[in-house]
Amino acid sequence: MERLEFGNRDADIVLIQPVDVHDLEVIEREAALIREFTKKDFLLAAFQVHDWNKDLSPWKAPAVFGREDFGEGAGDTLSEILNFCTDKTKNYYIGGYSLAGLFALWAVTRTDVFQGAACASPSLWFPGFEEYVRDHEILTENVYLSLGDREEKARNPVMATVGDRVRAMHALLSDRKVHCTLEWNEGNHFRDSELRSAKAFSWVLLS
Repeated sequence: MERLEFGNRDADIVLIQPVDVHDLEVIEREAALIREFTKKDFLLAAFQVHDWNKDLSPWKAPAVFGREDFGEGAGDTLSEILNFCTDKTKNYYIGGYSLAGLFALWAVTRTDVFQGAACASPSLWFPGFEEYVRDHEILTENVYLSLGDREEKARNPVMATVGDRVRAMHALLSDRKVHCTLEWNEGNHFRDSELRSAKAFSWVLLS
């Protein structure tokens, strides 16, 4: 994966975000918003994945829209990210939008490296994910969840379950005493991704 960096490389706060080309179109604005919201110095390390459905999926699953199935490349992606997160003097946070938000939540069941998971409009409709989290410990103290208020009104019947899934996830994490919030944003899944991501990272930074 190619890594692009935004912000101060010497900062002791490092934000990790898997991205695609669409995220990169707005990521500088996202970084500016995080800086505005938190007044903190940080490095935002954007890992550009090559195959979104494969590189961020923890296991194989059939296509939900279009014809492209989901792969099982999340383990390799996380290994590459962890190879970057080796400086013990820094505080690392992981986050992302959509399937990258799901990946961030999955990642904090696999490692305790991250101080928080910023999951903006995460794809919690992903088959088997809620059951997986019920069987695994969350290895971070802070988890942010959000969703657009029209996302559960999607015509796709699988994606329309996302509202119930995110509510259930928030309840599950809260029951486990994880410091967690669920924020509702206006609009569908494709609205204001940089703002939603900035709000997600800002919350975990200030928690």
